[in-house]
Amino acid sequence: MTSSDQLRAARALKGLSQKDMAEKVGVSTMTIKRAEGTGKPGASHDIVARIRTALESLGIEFIDENGGGEGVRLKKSL
Repeated sequence: MTSSDQLRAARALKGLSQKDMAEKVGVSTMTIKRAEGTGKPGASHDIVARIRTALESLGIEFIDENGGGEGVRLKKSL
């Protein structure tokens, strides 16, 4: 499961505004706000998955809760 905190942190890590992210995913800025927990109500699982896929295509790796907390990081360059 991808949290709103992870989405917000991943977008920030890539230096994207909510507007930039909305354009990349093909949704409204309000949809991004909802997914990131800054708008109500929250976004659907489908929208969250689309945002996550877009961020992964930009080199973001999502880290599941592993006792040290969930998070995001840049993928290693090969």
